[in-house]
Amino acid sequence: MEHARERITDPRPGPPDPPPPAAAGGARGLELLVHGVGGTTPEKMLAEPRTIRVTGDDTAAVYRRAEDVPESPGPAGPALDERPGEGPVREAYVWCNLTSGNGTRALWLLLLPFMVVNLAHWMRPSVERPGPSVRLYGLLVRLAALTLTVLLVAAASEVALDLVAWQCAGAPACAGRHTWLTFLSPSLSGGWWSPPGRRLALAALAPTLLTALLWYLSHRTWSAYESHRPLTTTAEPAADEGALARPGFWYGRRLGARLRAAHTSAGLLTVAAAVTLPAVRFDHRPGGPALLDLLGVLLGTGILVWACAVVAVVCRRGRSERELDQALDRHLLRALPLGALALLLLAVTYACWARPGWQSAGRLPGDPAFGAIMLAQGVLVVALAVVARRLHRRLSDPRAAMRGLGGPAVALLACALGGVASGGVAQRVADWLDGTRASITGPPVTLTWQASAIPPVLAVLLVLIAFLARRTARLARAERRRVRAEHPGEPEDPHRTRRIAHVRAMATLTDRAPLILAVGSVATLIAGAGALTGALATGLAPAHAARDAWAPVQVAAEICQTLGSWLVGVGFLLFVAWGRRAYKDASARRTIGILWDVGTFWPRAAHPFAPPCYAERAVPDLTWRTATWTERTGGRLVLSGHSQGSVLVAAAAWQLPPAVRQRVALLTYGSPLERLYGRWFPAHFGPAALAALHRDICCWRNLHRRTDPIGGPVRLPAGHGTEVDHEPLPDPRAYGRTPEHPLPAPILGHSDYQEDPVFVRERDRLLARLHPDLPAPRPEPDRK
Repeated sequence: MEHARERITDPRPGPPDPPPPAAAGGARGLELLVHGVGGTTPEKMLAEPRTIRVTGDDTAAVYRRAEDVPESPGPAGPALDERPGEGPVREAYVWCNLTSGNGTRALWLLLLPFMVVNLAHWMRPSVERPGPSVRLYGLLVRLAALTLTVLLVAAASEVALDLVAWQCAGAPACAGRHTWLTFLSPSLSGGWWSPPGRRLALAALAPTLLTALLWYLSHRTWSAYESHRPLTTTAEPAADEGALARPGFWYGRRLGARLRAAHTSAGLLTVAAAVTLPAVRFDHRPGGPALLDLLGVLLGTGILVWACAVVAVVCRRGRSERELDQALDRHLLRALPLGALALLLLAVTYACWARPGWQSAGRLPGDPAFGAIMLAQGVLVVALAVVARRLHRRLSDPRAAMRGLGGPAVALLACALGGVASGGVAQRVADWLDGTRASITGPPVTLTWQASAIPPVLAVLLVLIAFLARRTARLARAERRRVRAEHPGEPEDPHRTRRIAHVRAMATLTDRAPLILAVGSVATLIAGAGALTGALATGLAPAHAARDAWAPVQVAAEICQTLGSWLVGVGFLLFVAWGRRAYKDASARRTIGILWDVGTFWPRAAHPFAPPCYAERAVPDLTWRTATWTERTGGRLVLSGHSQGSVLVAAAAWQLPPAVRQRVALLTYGSPLERLYGRWFPAHFGPAALAALHRDICCWRNLHRRTDPIGGPVRLPAGHGTEVDHEPLPDPRAYGRTPEHPLPAPILGHSDYQEDPVFVRERDRLLARLHPDLPAPRPEPDRK
């Protein structure tokens, strides 16, 4: 994705906004354009090769056409908003660098499980009044997020401490194949680092650095993205407006800092436990040194107590959104990670103590921890599903995805992604160290069983995809009749008809996402439960556990284990490569852009190591620009948002003071406000919240097409004034060749809404309803 700072064609700074116009009746308005996923250039948004940055920086900024920025504004020349008959002044807010930037941000894809579990926090069902069940829902998601951090650090410890330092360095055959491990081998070097405890202490540096890196990235991105103070309002939002109207919604500073300290401490304690447990187990043998045994017990007790303190911090109250929560628990933020770091240093010192006769054999003690993490995640997801179902029954929303179970399903997906990634990395490293498995034991069997569960889940999803493909084909055949009926009297082009019908049918697949997620979640839950049961019951890898079983079972177990291992390894590499390509190639970026931008739209309320929330910068930008411009000029303003930009302008409108909302109109097109956000995030974009937004702003119009796979109607409940949704725009604009379209008109789908004549007409109608200095009266319902 290109950088916005590379698009500036005129370096002149923009002037301040002009004073209020003398003649309000002839004042021009302002249209503030906000682009969608994938990003674009200000030149393309404004249809002008020369643009000037009015305000902002290289990350996000507002641009105008050069001709709309007078050299001498004010008394020296005509005021910018006093020139009648030329349409509104157009500004473009370019925010694409918040989610793309340079290619190094492709590394954010490695944090995908964290981003997904953070989404689950915002997917709770809608309720009339928050209560204990809502708080319990948030608590369960935060605990599930904590298990993902422990799982990530445990996987890094498994690779560095177990596979490399304990198994390979302790086996002469394996260490001999890797010369960089020679100094750790007792038989090859016999140096100071060769005892098992010291090997573990040295290897602990890798997961410790990983934890420190996650802390650093979280803190740095918070400073760049999420520390921008929103516009302060004193009015209390109405009960039906939802949380997005609360002053502190886009400023979760206190919770973010507290969760960052807790997750950092959890990572350090995981490393400390991995280093301490083998030494404690050796010292606790009959006849072992009493002093070291006592020190080991005290150290283990300290790690356990500090882990309980971390859990207690995570369980404390969640977000404070009704006011700007600027206070920080500074003593807690310092003491919690520093105490965990001190315990880690003590663990390293304890492990380095000389222990004659200590040798490494088999797997590192403590590998059942992966089974315990997997079990804890399953219990949390099931409990979350029970709470979500209870909340959904209180205020049933028929459009809510999966009947309120979208959050638990997404949390399960996050846990599955974390488990699969952990198992895949461990398997690939074990194969790289010793592909024959003749000299090392390999990773824990729980990770092997997790990877082996992938082929059955994929088989179920392939069957579902075949079913949806058949259903889409039937729908496309039905759409052909509708297309022919929409163009009576024109010569039929069968290929053209099939093409239009196919695009319409494919666009409906977005509405099948709940079915896909539901089937995938059930299959994952069953396969995960079977994998955990098999690992605990047999203690062997699937292929070894099925040696005495029926022949087809043996073959299936061998295929699942081998294929699952390779699928995880290859999939992980392809995932990283695709993520890197996504920030260089526009087509790949558009493919995953909507999922990525939806994921990073929400604040980091559950997991502090998730990718940063760009909306905590973009929404205050839009709010400040809208409020200050209307206050200084008294002019009319249309917030015009495409795709994800429509979500940003809606979120900004919620944050405006009530008086400013009445001087603002919304124009949304290709908008996922109801189709995606309303269904998957009903507590924040449900029918009541969207209806309240429509009531509080002056006017709103929404444009959509049947060929658009992302945008759709807003579907406000009946009895809320002017109709928001325009009838579906024709796409293509002409079926065959006409005098107005002598060449075949393209099928636009999700793009180029501004090229449609309806766009300009609806924008001008919105401006006509606005009045410069006083809030416009509510218009009569539009019966068109």
